[in-house]
Amino acid sequence: MAMAQFCFSGCLCYNSCFPRSSNLSLTLLSDSPKRKPLENGVLSFNTIQCRVNHNGTVEHSDNGLSSFPEKHLHGRSASSSKSPPPRPRRIILVRHGQSEGNVDESAYTRISDPKIGLTEKGLADAEDCGRRIREMIEGDKAHNWKVYFYVSPYRRTVETLKGLGRAFERSRIAGMRVEPRLREQDFGNFQDREKMRVEKAIRMLYGRFFYRFPNGESAADVYDRITGFRETLRSDIDIGRFQPPGERNPNINLVLVSHGLTLRVFLMRWYKWTVEQFERLNNFGNGGMVVMERGYGGRYSLLMHHTEEELRQFGMTDEFWLPCWFLI
Repeated sequence: MAMAQFCFSGCLCYNSCFPRSSNLSLTLLSDSPKRKPLENGVLSFNTIQCRVNHNGTVEHSDNGLSSFPEKHLHGRSASSSKSPPPRPRRIILVRHGQSEGNVDESAYTRISDPKIGLTEKGLADAEDCGRRIREMIEGDKAHNWKVYFYVSPYRRTVETLKGLGRAFERSRIAGMRVEPRLREQDFGNFQDREKMRVEKAIRMLYGRFFYRFPNGESAADVYDRITGFRETLRSDIDIGRFQPPGERNPNINLVLVSHGLTLRVFLMRWYKWTVEQFERLNNFGNGGMVVMERGYGGRYSLLMHHTEEELRQFGMTDEFWLPCWFLI
């Protein structure tokens, strides 16, 4: 009975999309000239064929895909497809403002990591970062610029996002998505302060990238989930997910609000830096940002916004310069 109601509803939806006056028509046919009888109250959909008109022509059917244009992408030739949407002008990586855990490590012994919030200074850090982002974007002298946010679900990053958002009118915000893969490296559950100090000392001996905290993650584990996020982000860029309907705006700016290690791993993955290069990088400050800006050939470069001196303070050496020019 439920299936029969589903089929009936489907017919209503189909008829509303394709009225009788349209050229599209389908006939449900069986292998024999006669239709198959109802099976448990449901018509058999084993074969779907196009109707042949009296004049001998066959009317075209796309099996309902006209309502879902993205379904045509796989069968569309390169010559007939539209040019890809413009890439975002920038990808801006923002570390959360100063948190309770940054000023008092014992906070992790009584508050779970995802629930650590910002201090008053951290809220000010976030608002100041938002103003700096706006000033940078307004320097482009483009009237149609917008920002789109990805944010870690942790409390301190969400609060940072709220601070950033105060710098922008609602009309300037293209959208926002909470992305769990941007969360902080997992150091375990409630953390014993002294034990954590020992673990971090051991990590320096073992190697910052591969050392896994008990009941937690290594930077290599973070790398794996960031790889998945990177592919999602690349797909979003390729299909123009940030574009307003019917627009092709080249002045979209993506802002990723996350955590220090996670953002360094993101840069490592994007530019294909080695483990040795990653381990030389320094964390950037609370409320700090790293800007990947579209440069030559539409590729994202760190040198479009940052000076060489700034990047050296970040831990980059001469061997970084060439990879940082290219989107790979």
